[in-house]
Amino acid sequence: MLAITFLTLVLASCAHAAPGSHHTSCDISKAKIAYPKGQAPLPAPTAKPSYVAVAIGTQNYTCSSAGTYTIVGAVAELFDIGCLYNAPLFSNIADAAYQIWDAAPPILTAQTIISFLHATTTPAVLGQHYYVPNASGTGSSPKWDFTSQGTTNGNPDAYVVAAKSAGFVAPTGTKDVDWVLLKSVAGSLATEIYRVDTRGGQPPATCTPGTADIAVKYAAKYWLMGSSL
Repeated sequence: MLAITFLTLVLASCAHAAPGSHHTSCDISKAKIAYPKGQAPLPAPTAKPSYVAVAIGTQNYTCSSAGTYTIVGAVAELFDIGCLYNAPLFSNIADAAYQIWDAAPPILTAQTIISFLHATTTPAVLGQHYYVPNASGTGSSPKWDFTSQGTTNGNPDAYVVAAKSAGFVAPTGTKDVDWVLLKSVAGSLATEIYRVDTRGGQPPATCTPGTADIAVKYAAKYWLMGSSL
C-alpha cells in the first residue's frame, strides 16, 4: 500500500514530461541544489545534474564494542523527481516521502518495497542504493544501481560506487543523517553524488554491545552529476 501511495505522489511529475517519455527526458541541466539560509554549501559540482531522485529506505547499523552504533550499509529505492524540479512539491518531497514511510508498519521493509516495484513497470523508479565490499577487501562502499531499470535500458554500466568527499551535520535536525558529497570510484552512472534534504536515519546515541543490528528508516534527495551513459 505504501509503495502504491508513494508512486502516486511521484508519478504526478508525469504531467510535466513529454507524452510517452521517461522522467529523465526533462531538462535538469540547469537545476541547482538548494541549501537552507545561512548554511554553507557542499563543494560545487564539476558536472551538470544527470538524475535527481528521492529515496526511501534504511540506514543500517551495528553496535560496536564501545557501545555506539556504526553504520554498516543502507538499502533504498530511488524515485525520479527530475520533472518536479520547478513544481511546488519538489522542495518538500523528502518530508512527504518520510512521513509516508515512517507511518508504514514494521512488516513492510525497504527490501519488500524494492521486490514489489521490480514486478512493476514504471519510469518513476530509477534504481536502488545499497553497499558492496570495497576494493581493499575490508569494509564496504555505497553503490547506486540503475542497471535493472527501464530508464537506462538495462545498461550494465548504469551504476556508481562512490566514496565520501565532504559533508556536514544535517541542518534540519539531529535525527537526520548528514548531508554529504561522494565521488565516484567505479561505474558510469555519475561522477559525483550529493545526498541532501535528509529525513531520519540516525541511530540512538548508545547501545549495549552484542545487541542485534538495527535498520533506521530515512528519506533523502540524491543528486547524481556527470553521467557518461
